[in-house]
Parts: sequence; C-alpha cells; structure tokens
Amino acid sequence: MKYPAIFALSLFALTSCQKGSSTEETADSTPVEWIQLFNGKDMDDWKIKIRTHELGDNYANTFRVEDGMMQVRYDGYEAFDQQYGHIFYKDPFSYYLLQVEYRFTGEQAPEGEGWAWRNSGAMLHSQDPKTMLKDQNFPISVEAQFLGGNGTDKRSTCNLCTPGTNVVLADTLFTPHCINSSSETYHGDQWVQANFIVLGDEVIHHLVGTDTVFSYNQPQIGGGSVDPYDEKVKIDGKLLDSGYISLQSESHPVDFRKVALIDLSPYKNDPAKMKEIVDEAFATTVMK
Repeated sequence: MKYPAIFALSLFALTSCQKGSSTEETADSTPVEWIQLFNGKDMDDWKIKIRTHELGDNYANTFRVEDGMMQVRYDGYEAFDQQYGHIFYKDPFSYYLLQVEYRFTGEQAPEGEGWAWRNSGAMLHSQDPKTMLKDQNFPISVEAQFLGGNGTDKRSTCNLCTPGTNVVLADTLFTPHCINSSSETYHGDQWVQANFIVLGDEVIHHLVGTDTVFSYNQPQIGGGSVDPYDEKVKIDGKLLDSGYISLQSESHPVDFRKVALIDLSPYKNDPAKMKEIVDEAFATTVMK
C-alpha cells in the first residue's frame, strides 16, 4: 500500500514523541486482529436512532439483517418524511482502521430528497446516540459519504461531509458542509469497499480499496447542518479524538455485508508497528 504524504507526516510526528519502544518489540510479528462490528447474524451490538423517534425504536423495521447482510429498507414507510436514521456500534473508538463493504440497491423511499438518491455514509467520531435529541437530524460527527452513480455521470464516493463539525485542510479550517473525494464513480448495484484510517484528532484518511481518495486533519466540533442539538454537547472548537461509528439511513436502500475494525490505539506511539498492522490488513482483506 502507498500511504499518502499526510499519513507519512503524521507517522513522523508520532515517532518524534514516542517513548522508547525496544527494537525487539518493533520487530516482533503482531497478528492482525479484526473486530467484526457486524457479525452477519444480528444487530445486538448496535443502537438505532431515527429522527422523530426515541433511541432504540427501529421504526418500520428500517434496519434489519437478512442473507448475512445488514440492510436498510423502507417497505414500511408511506413517506420518508426526513426520518433520517443511524445505527451506532455500541463502543467508541479513537485510533482505528475501519472497513465497510456496501452496495446500493432498489428504489428510493417515497418523498426522499433528490440529494439523498443512492446516498448513505459512515459517521466517524460521532457523538453518543444517548445525547441526541429526539428530532435531531444527524449526529455531530465527521461523515464519510457514500454515493452511487446513475450510470452516466461522475459521482465520487467516500466524500467528506461535516454535520456539526469542521476539519483542517492544508492548514485552513474547512467550514463548508461537503467536499468531493478523488474516487472513481461506482454505478449500479456493485459492492464497494471503503476503508478509513482514523488517528484520533490528528488525521483521517478515506480510501476506496487501497486508493487514498481524501485526507484531512484536526476533526472538531463546529459548523451547522445539525438541527436541533443539545448546546451542552455541541462545543464548537473542541477537537474530536474519539467517538462512535454509525451507518446511515437517508432514504435509499443499502446493504452492508462487512463492517469490521482494527483497533490501532495500542500502536499510536509506535508508528512503525501501526504501519505494519495496516499493511498486513490491506494485504489480506482488500477486495479484488
């Protein structure tokens, strides 16, 4: 795998502050341990929050498990009515490699917004779902936006959107809501593998397979596109060094067949070992 320059810089920064790990420790081979966030059988380790509904209310069976996949479906909706949904893994993380395999399918829910056609995403460093208001549309988080193509036009995926957050791009605070990645367009119902290298409040990389398509620094609370919200939670300027991971329901059916994570926090002061772990993960799990 070829790391982006920004990742190399972040590894250099970690090296400069690292506290003497021995050569023997660095040289030792460490097995890659994936945490299967989605076990292919049930959603027992996940919490559901759908706008206008209480935490834990899986309105109209929006999120379900069938055929070994976590599915988002709207056959129980008469109209979508901006009932944005998110399904949160039970535990927060800080430094990690997240791998998600998804595909869009079927037709959009009635009254889904045009921008939400073949649109979903993975929310990174999200607020605790317990702190979301009943009518809150999106969690305060950094969104890795998934988009599907229409068969003709260019439409990148693994973009960046910032509900209630900002990030730093090229030493400048980025305050618009969304920015496109450099990815290819994925038309039809094909499976796409998205990977995310998340290093606390330092840097986050979006990848499709092993291709880095977007990177940014210093994720932090700020900006708009979240309404309403608890003012005690939305502390503008606060760096996000950890948080929850959630998957979206934005009105278009989507399947998730893999949601897995490697916890990199044990290696945050050992960049060489971290790189070794990530290299090995990509060597054995990237979709062909």
